[in-house]
Amino acid sequence: MRDSTDNEKESELIAAILAGNTELFHQLILPHERRVYMMALSYMKNQEDAEDVAQETFIRAIQHLSKFRGDSRFGTWLISIALNEARRRLRRRATIRVSPLEDSPDESSPAFPALLRDWRELPSEVLERKEIRKLIARAVNMLPDIYQQVFLLREVEELDSHDTAVVLEISISLVKVRLHRARMMLQALLAPQFAKHHIHLHEEVPSLQ
Repeated sequence: MRDSTDNEKESELIAAILAGNTELFHQLILPHERRVYMMALSYMKNQEDAEDVAQETFIRAIQHLSKFRGDSRFGTWLISIALNEARRRLRRRATIRVSPLEDSPDESSPAFPALLRDWRELPSEVLERKEIRKLIARAVNMLPDIYQQVFLLREVEELDSHDTAVVLEISISLVKVRLHRARMMLQALLAPQFAKHHIHLHEEVPSLQ
């Protein structure tokens, strides 16, 4: 995760940009470009539209930079802009159904433990294998949108539950429920494939933040 030094540097860059040094904007957004693009891609499902969303995100960010209050991380604010832009485009096109933001989980249903070990804890020599990386990426892409987005934000981009909830405009408890379900789905998708590669899935998931 990004440390306080990174946050301080971002605050200094934002202050300088607002003071008129707009040439520093690219330096400000550079660490977040891939994150914004990947989240846009998770919504738009094709590279061209994702690139358009990312570009519009950065245009809107510089236009409204003075409105950033620092209540959340700058990267979280950027992703919020990107997802809002993606949703706006999907609504306008009316060709892809966007899942409701507040699908209430059934709190009475039993929460079975996910068997999929945190992918970040897989041995480095396993993750270095090209075919394994492809299996994981393919499985994540097969997740329904609402679960894929939570998984990407929490497990790939390493946002905490609070920031993920802010970005997706849902409750923290719903973030945790969706992440749990995403891991269960990945277990079902990956277990047979991992067995072929002699990779054993452990029975416990590391504690969530």
